[in-house]
Formats: sequence, C-alpha cells, structure tokens
Amino acid sequence: MPERRRGAALEKALLDAAWEELASSGYARFTMDAVVQRAGTSPPVLYRRWSDRDELVRAAIAHVLDKNRIEVPDTGSLRGDVLALMREINATRVQLVTVMSVHLAGYYQETGTSPSDLRGLLGAGRERALDALFDRAVDRGEIKPEHLTPRIKSLPFDLLRHEFLMTFAPVPDHVLEEIIDTVFLPLAR
Repeated sequence: MPERRRGAALEKALLDAAWEELASSGYARFTMDAVVQRAGTSPPVLYRRWSDRDELVRAAIAHVLDKNRIEVPDTGSLRGDVLALMREINATRVQLVTVMSVHLAGYYQETGTSPSDLRGLLGAGRERALDALFDRAVDRGEIKPEHLTPRIKSLPFDLLRHEFLMTFAPVPDHVLEEIIDTVFLPLAR
C-alpha cells in the first residue's frame, strides 16, 4: 500500500496533477474530478484547498512558474545575457506559453481575465532580475538608460512568445539571434 501523502508533498502532487491535466486536456475539459483521478486522491482533499477549478488553475500555473524559475544570466554583455536567457526560455517554456495562451482561452473568457493577468503570477522578482540585467549593461556603458522603456525591455521576450504561438515549437537559434541583433539591440542602443 502506498504511503499517504500529507502537507507540502500532497499539495505538490495535486498541483502537478492539475498542471498535467490542464496541459493534456486544456481548460475546456479540465475538471476537478479529472485532477482527483490523476492525483489518486479524493474530492474532499482537493476541495479543502481549492474551491473551484479557476482557483485550482491559477494555483497550478503559479506552482509551475515557481518550480521552473529561470536564473538571469551574467555573461558580461547585454547581447550575451539576453541571448542566454532567450535560449533557456526557448528550451524550457514552449509548453507553458502554449498552455497559458491557447489552452486557457476558455478560462480567460469565463473569468474576464487575460494572459497578462496570469503573467502577474510571475511576480516582481522576475522584473527585478531583468532590471538587474539591464542595469549591468548600463553600468558597462553598452546602453543608455533613457532608451530602456518597458516596451523595449520586454520586446525580445514578446517576440519569442509570438514565435512560440505561431509554431508551438522551440524557435531556431538563428531566429533568436535575429531578434536580438536586428530588432532589440538597435532599439536599445
């Protein structure tokens, strides 16, 4: 007989099951019962933690984002830092971006939210880390701070997300370099 899960181990198992269900079935077919079955538990165990599927969806996304945090690189150059970060996102986030954009269309419609609302689950820590990357580039004299609008800072990552949504696949490396060299860096400099 398997050992009974409790506390953090149980919550992790429930959130992992919720994410797996969301990723495989999409929001339209996402049910609390399907998560219960996938997690091998009972409905009261799930409902004690999350009262409805929308709450569980948000918790599952926050859980996946938290467990898959990406460290901001420090390669010694703005180009190297942004390219390394984009390569890491490219290698690890296609499914996450796809689920959050495509599979959650019904969630956004039902809850009156948008992908940018869920992006808030990433928290201020992500923005501070990116600010540190740009601050280092300013300190090295690579860019002028007045050129770094919020739109320009997010531009390479927005273009990467766009590529994901057009292909549902990782982006070829030459496209990442093109985004940085022909679009982002000329604007940032």
